[in-house]
Amino acid sequence: MRFGSQLRKSIYRPWRDQYIDYDKLKKLLKEDGSDPGSPSRTEEEEWTEEDESAFVEELVNVQLEKVHNFHSEIFQKLKDQTNDAEAKLNPLGVGIKDEGEEGGSAIEETKGGDPDMSKEDKKRILEEVLQILDNITAETNELEKYSRINYTGFLKAGKKHDRRRGQSYRVRPLLQVRLASLPFYKEDYSPLLYRLSAMYSFCRQNLAGKEARALSFSDSQTGGESFTSYKFWVHPDNLWEVKTIILRRLPVLVYNPQTSKVAEGSQPDPTITSIYFDNPSFSLYTTKVLHEPDASSLRLRWYGQLADKPEILLEKKTIKEGNSSEEQRFPIKEKYIQPFIRGQYKMEKSVAKMQERSGDDSGKADELQKSVDDIQSFILDKQLQPVLRANYSRTAFQIPGDDRIRISLDTNLALIREDAIDVDRPCREPDEWHRKEIDDSEMEYPFTGIKKGEINRFPFALLEIKVKGGKKYPWVTELMNSHLVKEATKFSKFVHGVANLFEDYVNSFPFWLSQVETDIRRDPHEAFEEEQERKAKEAQDDFAVGSLFGTRSSPAFKPAKSSPVGSPATNKGSYAKSQSLGKATAEMSRKASVAQATKTTGRENTVDEEDSDDDGVQGDRHEYGTMPAAGLRNLFPSFSTSKYARAHQQKQQKLPPGVEVPSYWIKDQGAVKVEPKVWLANQRTFIKWQHVSVLLASLSLGLFNAAGQHNTVARSLGIVYTVVAVFAGIWGWAVYYYRSKLIRERSGKDFDMQLGPVVVCIGLIFALCLNFGFKYKALLEIRASEPGTNHTQTTTDYMFVSEL
Repeated sequence: MRFGSQLRKSIYRPWRDQYIDYDKLKKLLKEDGSDPGSPSRTEEEEWTEEDESAFVEELVNVQLEKVHNFHSEIFQKLKDQTNDAEAKLNPLGVGIKDEGEEGGSAIEETKGGDPDMSKEDKKRILEEVLQILDNITAETNELEKYSRINYTGFLKAGKKHDRRRGQSYRVRPLLQVRLASLPFYKEDYSPLLYRLSAMYSFCRQNLAGKEARALSFSDSQTGGESFTSYKFWVHPDNLWEVKTIILRRLPVLVYNPQTSKVAEGSQPDPTITSIYFDNPSFSLYTTKVLHEPDASSLRLRWYGQLADKPEILLEKKTIKEGNSSEEQRFPIKEKYIQPFIRGQYKMEKSVAKMQERSGDDSGKADELQKSVDDIQSFILDKQLQPVLRANYSRTAFQIPGDDRIRISLDTNLALIREDAIDVDRPCREPDEWHRKEIDDSEMEYPFTGIKKGEINRFPFALLEIKVKGGKKYPWVTELMNSHLVKEATKFSKFVHGVANLFEDYVNSFPFWLSQVETDIRRDPHEAFEEEQERKAKEAQDDFAVGSLFGTRSSPAFKPAKSSPVGSPATNKGSYAKSQSLGKATAEMSRKASVAQATKTTGRENTVDEEDSDDDGVQGDRHEYGTMPAAGLRNLFPSFSTSKYARAHQQKQQKLPPGVEVPSYWIKDQGAVKVEPKVWLANQRTFIKWQHVSVLLASLSLGLFNAAGQHNTVARSLGIVYTVVAVFAGIWGWAVYYYRSKLIRERSGKDFDMQLGPVVVCIGLIFALCLNFGFKYKALLEIRASEPGTNHTQTTTDYMFVSEL
């Protein structure tokens, strides 16, 4: 189907005038229905500068601004409607007091809402709000479709122009810049959806006769054994820095593609090849890029070269409702693949071997038979054929035996056409299931023997972080929020390859497509500031969610005072620390991400490290846990800034009844053993203080001796510096003795001593102020004296003060 027809069918009637005017753009491009791939010479000569200016103005200014402005207006309207719905429900929920109000309590519970409101009025309000929420949800869904179809329209129009007029003019680079400045397709609807979900839950609970209460998902699946996947792009310039950050925490896990066991450390990263299936209408691609329910994908996958006879897996994955996935897979020999695709072979030998191996009671043979039947019927019903090959090298990071965190880094990703859709010029022989010229010759990256239009080399590396359960890891959070990676939520190799290599066959594109041609590198400090702004906005959204359930706190977001991970300022700095999500939003995020554990049918995993290109449980880094807030507020009420002092300034928790603080600690028993570096550090501090004392004493003595008996200004300053020098010497000795005593006694007191440096600084500031005052006074006296007066003494005083 042509895109113009697809656009007309996708139009939401109330917004029909706000879509991209694709027909007008085609008219400005002077299309006459001839083959767009080969414009005639007359057409090319008739295309003028005025025509080009008119087309570019209409595309990148008029149409793009119209779509962006309308999208912003509708999205703001939806947020306002959500706020109004929350205001209507507030009298029925838990009352909230701001922290600044009288009473001091931030949350005042009034379960049951307004006591003067009748049940009929409550029911009426709840039903009205439910109707409003239904309308908001419906329009949010339409707005997402509106963004996608218009985004596709702009890319299609730019491509059509460059294909017809690309010899003289190219508009796509300018279009990419304008799309980046007006990113209507990048709007994140997650905060809005969380708020709608909270209100839906509140209304249904109350209509069912339950009291309003805080959200609780304790009865739901915790997903403690499931993984949540986070995907990112990594620029080649940042690749080694990302690797070193990961290697500090996780070792490299090397696999033997033949035995699935840990191999020798000298073995290079394994090369993985996946061949994806689809039909000429690309129905699997369309359902996947539009995130439709029950979207499925099918692929063949193996490690290394096909000539080495590796184990080949046939896998089918289906995305279910709730962002979970169901997987079916089994191993298949190379010689049986083509007969299986045609329906001529049903894996009878494999099923018989499974029955002999496991017995009739295990059920594994039945599961394998069901997987074989389902996948084969799926291929025949959908008329699927191999269309795309993905080849890449994988580096895996994981602690052996501990799968709480699994990280994979894919590099050298090449996407190659594997189809036989064009019968006149097929990329693959129709009677074969793969391109034999690639596998027989054992081609490797960069696949120089492949024609230009049949291959797409992805310019970045792909980082995937899998976290088991709901636990948060600070270093993972810092890496996700750093400038070294760019988030690529729900990125799919299959979707990206089809969108690039089969763009004439599809009418929907993924939103990340235009970002591939841009430079994803960012300045560390700019990335840090952007993250702080995002977290401030997130805190405001979170404040609006929890009012109905008594779970929100005041939106007192305070930016973190630290540098991003890997930044030139400090590689050890903490990055993007802020308040965590409120309970209601965090719980809903966790529930959505771990809704159901991935079901696996068929044979058990034969390769330890899975390629989760199509996994359903994928998370947003914004939903991943954030670290506690840090900043100057943590230094009060004490003025100490040391890590040791802050650790001992925290309030102690109340002990349970019957438990007392011990009079002595086990660690303090036995002979005192102090490390030499502790004593040396104390002595080094004492020597620094004596150095300051000697410098100030030398300055005061020289000034006092050079002043003479009649220069009272210089002599006074010398005395002030002497007093400061004496204090510095005495303070250094006292601090040295006091800290030595604390070390010998194993004391837990604070080692910080703020008084001494403050006194020395004040004394020096006082002396400098006196110096400036005397100098200014001497200058006034010189100017005020009458002619003929002896200025010798005054001038001398002025000269001494000036020399200070």
